Amino acid sequence: MGCTKWGMFSGLVVVVVVVVACMVSFGVALTDPRDVAAMNSLFLSLNFPPLLGWVPVGGDPCGEEWQGVSCVFFNITALKLNGMNLGGALDDELALFESIIEIDLSNNHIGGNIPSNLPLTLRSFSLAGNQFNGSIPDTLSSLTLLSYLSLNNNHLNGGIPDAFQQMTSLTHLDLSGNNLSGQLPPSLGNLSSLSSLHLRNNKLIGVLDVLQDLPLQDLNVENNLFSGPIPAKLLSIPNFRKDGNPFNTTIIPPPPLALPPSPAMPPSSAQTPEKKGRGPPASETLKAESSRPLFTTNRAILIGLSVVAVVIILGVCVLMSTCFRRRQVKEDAERQGEGACRGHIDKPSNKSSLQQNSRGKVQKESIVKLQDEFQLDNRKMETSPKLQDDQGLDLTRMSAWSRKNTDHEKDMNFMHLHPPPPPPPCLPVDKVIVNPVVPAEVYTRSSSTKILKSSSSISVFTIATLQQFTDSFSEENFVGEGTLGSVYKAVLPDGQLLAVKKMNNMATRQQTDEEFVDLVSTISRIRHANIVELVGYCNEHGQRLLVYEYYEMGTLHDALHFDEKIHKKLSWDARIRLALGAARALQYLHEVCQPPIVHRNFKSSNILLDEKLAACVSDCGLATLQSSGSASRLSGRLLSAYGYGAPEFELGTYTCKSDVYSFGVVMLELLTGRKSYDRSRSRGEQSLVRWAIPRLHDIDSLSGMVDPSLNGAYPVKSLSRFADIISRCVQWEPEFRPAMSEVVQDLLHMI
Repeated sequence: MGCTKWGMFSGLVVVVVVVVACMVSFGVALTDPRDVAAMNSLFLSLNFPPLLGWVPVGGDPCGEEWQGVSCVFFNITALKLNGMNLGGALDDELALFESIIEIDLSNNHIGGNIPSNLPLTLRSFSLAGNQFNGSIPDTLSSLTLLSYLSLNNNHLNGGIPDAFQQMTSLTHLDLSGNNLSGQLPPSLGNLSSLSSLHLRNNKLIGVLDVLQDLPLQDLNVENNLFSGPIPAKLLSIPNFRKDGNPFNTTIIPPPPLALPPSPAMPPSSAQTPEKKGRGPPASETLKAESSRPLFTTNRAILIGLSVVAVVIILGVCVLMSTCFRRRQVKEDAERQGEGACRGHIDKPSNKSSLQQNSRGKVQKESIVKLQDEFQLDNRKMETSPKLQDDQGLDLTRMSAWSRKNTDHEKDMNFMHLHPPPPPPPCLPVDKVIVNPVVPAEVYTRSSSTKILKSSSSISVFTIATLQQFTDSFSEENFVGEGTLGSVYKAVLPDGQLLAVKKMNNMATRQQTDEEFVDLVSTISRIRHANIVELVGYCNEHGQRLLVYEYYEMGTLHDALHFDEKIHKKLSWDARIRLALGAARALQYLHEVCQPPIVHRNFKSSNILLDEKLAACVSDCGLATLQSSGSASRLSGRLLSAYGYGAPEFELGTYTCKSDVYSFGVVMLELLTGRKSYDRSRSRGEQSLVRWAIPRLHDIDSLSGMVDPSLNGAYPVKSLSRFADIISRCVQWEPEFRPAMSEVVQDLLHMI
């Protein structure tokens, strides 16, 4: 029995020796064991993804050429797993990589927090397009070799950490499409190599001063809450996008009036030196010195009273001078009128002439000084779309005062004070057209047309010019017909394309020229990346036309229902982005503009597409035309007939929540590919909303109503979220519909 046990033991030893020999001979791993341990840990944290070669324990990533792994000798240097449909999360075991330079896990479904421990050798790190949440770890400061960092399109929140002090090699930073808030950290100013910075689609606040000394060539801060004046250095960046922020500038207050110098203090007899040997005794000297404070206090009181008296006298003189001058101007005007009737003009009395001459020099100097200050302010206001009167000055009243004095007192040779443009109705984006598309003489050609005060940002066209650009509004240039008028394509001499909306009489006949120009002024200050921009207008010979940017890709309605070439490009992600762009436009109108602007005619045919298939909403700010008289009844009937009208619209009420309902209908079009109202279908399927609402909460029915052209290429979870947004938007009661800011956030989470 002992021999038997010894034999079994000997056999086992032989087997072990053979296995070890085989491992030594054939299984020598090439990869650094620490990198192997990091790969095994990553495989577990990503929930065992089906990647070629990957195993949870051991293995040789470099020798066996695991999918997405790049090596140099025995070390893993790059991990590229972009768009691999990965899930799970990341843990701190990433720091085990010894020599890794690049990690690209973008466009997956990885969630959780960003690990606080990362490989110090990283130079390129991308987690874009995932489901990461929480805050950005401040341990990024340890990645001193990093040159590329992309964390965009996740669900990160909180502030940007002040952790960039040592990251002087960073050239590209993208934090777009998150929920980041707060101000920009001061350490961003240390990124001496940064050439590209993207911060769009967040909730960041404050000013951009910390960025002004960086060598940026590409800066995108769109759709945040940045305010304050834009540093002049940033405006010279070749690719600077800033739409969707409430930027503003302040008016520099005029310097205070200088007080007259106080009278010189007369020398005191007590301080006059006496002859040598005749001075008072020491006791008298101390007594005199003890009495000086009382004397000094009395003197200060006298000086203060004298200054106050001088100021009061000057104020009374200025007030009397102003009142007397106004009375004199009125009397002169009356005498001139009477003299004109009698064939002559009475001369002013000698007393009046003396008083006029005594005031002339002082008043002229004051007006010239005031003019210089206004010219300085106007130069600043020409580069800023928003005026902010921090000092509480009534600029409109001051401008009217200056115009009145200029008209009635030309003989005093006063300089004309141009009134500043009116304050914008909403918080605009810094975007000013500096090259008008028509020559200067067009601006003064028609005396019946009132020129906009903000002529630096909008062009005024004549009928003759627009006829030339549209080939006399020919049928070949006809684009479409709307409730407010016809749209024509205009081709400028330099090849630029514009869209000319020729307003019909039903929409504008109840508006005066003054009201129409005020409407144009309001529309011209609606500036957003997802809103069609007004380029100019025409108000001549009873004709009223609006000139907009032109979009060759047409409307969303045509793309969904008529243009098969564009329809094929509308993938699921593209439709989400279209919905997000349109939602951002309505959010800007409803929640950024003050007072809020209701669109009133939101539908897929009023959503234009640019060359990148981004949504640009048209007809913004025209609700006053649609709500007037017969135009209101017509637009109301059409909106309801086409399936976009909210239930309360039949009762004559229309609010921002009515726009939300119409937005929900557009989302249904994007989901199903069906028209909002289709008479060619059976009676139960003609109204898209009525047909779709019962199916939105059943996953099988929901999958069956998706646009067939998508061929099932959409995530089921994303489809469910999309349907949930639609369901909330098309609620019967307006108060149950969400605000557009909520819709924007929900759509952002889907990207």
